Amino acid sequence: MAITTLVFDFGNVLGFFDHGRAINQLARHTHLPAEAIRERLFTNELEEAYESGRISTPELLAHARNLCGFRSSDADIEAAFADMFWPNEAVCALVPRLTPNYRLLMGSNTNELHSRHFLQQFAETVRHFDGLVLSHEVGFRKPRPEFFRHAERLAGCTAAECLFIDDLPANVAGARALGWQGIVYLRETDLPAELATLGVRLSL
Repeated sequence: MAITTLVFDFGNVLGFFDHGRAINQLARHTHLPAEAIRERLFTNELEEAYESGRISTPELLAHARNLCGFRSSDADIEAAFADMFWPNEAVCALVPRLTPNYRLLMGSNTNELHSRHFLQQFAETVRHFDGLVLSHEVGFRKPRPEFFRHAERLAGCTAAECLFIDDLPANVAGARALGWQGIVYLRETDLPAELATLGVRLSL
């Protein structure tokens, strides 16, 4: 069956990110060194909970203040936490060339503060997408099957019609296990060539 829907990951596909940038910015609002902020706030457990929507942004901020002793306003902490993205120009430039022939979704493991920031920062690229599947909104992170099934329902298509592009092999494997096609994207990946191999056409 031909591909009708492309689902792009955000982080390290459409946009790059650096947690270190956020940590250094947060360090300006507390007496703690950057490494202590990383150890206390940037844990797998907290990331999983926030990106799955099990804790809210106000709860995260309260927890962060308790852990790290932040002195600034919530707005300052939010800005320091979220401002860590920059565009992958090569992939962003491909997006408008796909819209004439395909349905496009963004599928990201993310949280409210990060998505609020990058959706505004990348507004020119985001406007080409037909829908967003954000883990903190749907309640499941990749590679959980529920994440991909939600994308199928949103797109109104079958698994065999979906192509998933993500930087993490485990996430792509999760999609393939459900019958999707997948591309593991790395910085050195020739994405137009990979798309062509799967019969995906780029408009001029």
